[in-house]
Amino acid sequence: MESTIKPKKKSRLTLYIIIGLFVGIATGFILNKNYVDGENARLEALDTRLKEIKAAQHSTTDSLALVSLEADKKAVNEERNAVLEARDKKTEPFSILADVFLRLIKMIVAPLVFTTLVVGVAKLGDISAVGRIGGKTLLWFVGASLLSLLLGMIMVNIFEPGIAMHLPVPDTGESSGIANVAFSLKNFLYHIFPASVIESMAKNEILQIVVFSLFFGVATAAIGEQGKIIINFMDAAAHVILKITGYVMNLAPVAVFGAMAAIIAKQGMGILKTYSIFIGEFYFSLALLWGCLGLAAFIVIGKRVVNLVKRIKEPILLAFSTASSEAAFPKTMEELQRFGAKDKIVSFVLPLGYSFNLDGSMMYMTFASLFIAQSYGIHLPIATQISMLLVLMLTSKGIAGVPRASLVVIAGTLATFNIPEAGLALLLGIDPLLDMGRSATNVLGNSIATAVVSKWENALEPEVAGE
Repeated sequence: MESTIKPKKKSRLTLYIIIGLFVGIATGFILNKNYVDGENARLEALDTRLKEIKAAQHSTTDSLALVSLEADKKAVNEERNAVLEARDKKTEPFSILADVFLRLIKMIVAPLVFTTLVVGVAKLGDISAVGRIGGKTLLWFVGASLLSLLLGMIMVNIFEPGIAMHLPVPDTGESSGIANVAFSLKNFLYHIFPASVIESMAKNEILQIVVFSLFFGVATAAIGEQGKIIINFMDAAAHVILKITGYVMNLAPVAVFGAMAAIIAKQGMGILKTYSIFIGEFYFSLALLWGCLGLAAFIVIGKRVVNLVKRIKEPILLAFSTASSEAAFPKTMEELQRFGAKDKIVSFVLPLGYSFNLDGSMMYMTFASLFIAQSYGIHLPIATQISMLLVLMLTSKGIAGVPRASLVVIAGTLATFNIPEAGLALLLGIDPLLDMGRSATNVLGNSIATAVVSKWENALEPEVAGE
């Protein structure tokens, strides 16, 4: 849309985000060793005590001893929660920096999606054009989702991290603390169609906002001259919101610093050592997925895919650092328009992608689900794994906007296939580190989808000169 951001300023912001990332890591390491070291040491001792209690429970049949051990276990868990709360309070000043930034981004996303999508749909002119572009978009989304899920399944079967790591697994009866949401057609449809667009905007339910915007945009185009007033107003409002985005983005380096400092202060480097196999293999699999998506994009848009990745490196870095693909949404939209994708395509495809095309999250779902099965020594035949893949394909479409959505979907899938849900506890500690890679991949996947659909619609223009 606008071309007010000069290349020098843009590259400076990227540089500041990178600086914030590394300074945050260094600060977090110092905090981990000197500021929250007491809490971390206490947590380690309590975790060791819990393992001892569980071992004792398994080795005795004395009912009185079991009652005593269960009471000890409850007391240790209560103390552990108190220590976690104390540690969170110490790192709160750093996490607040990231939280304030994310709240400002969420403040922008709903009105940005609404205004840009209404303008985009109204410019398309009729419902047949909306249906045609929607069909092409969903075709790509389904293909990319299946690729992500299948690649995750293949890689976890090749690496077998659950077998190689020999992790002590939680008792099958324990709760992971993650809500178990089973797929139902009713909940899926209720999640798509809003009862109130005001409520949808308040909760940042992107898919529901998209549905309302589609109706509003088509109706706006249908009323002719009067609709042009609405279109001009919405177009101006979208430009205002993008200007606000520029202001908010100035806080990105500070947010990245705070997010990384808080994560590293809590997790330290010890967890990286314990889970190095899983983290390394998952990120290697994500790199393969990037290559596959890039190759698919190259087939459609040619060498311009290289320029596309260069364009979106800042949103990708932002999503990685804050572990939130939503944080990168406004900037991604702006960069795709500068790349040459028409605003009517960008405003249609990108919001849909945030509900239907989360490629990084998709890969994680099969990778993590089968990792937990491996950790418990549960062998799943290939046919069962393919069934799991298809279940994940469906369930993942109905939970956009749910906190820790990937873990919620995995919890429901584990229950479906009789895999202990307690195994999710194996991943809770490293989930923030894995979420960083998932979020960055989601941004890449949706950017590629937008560029591809633009090309299919003959709506991919030359890049904006001087940007």
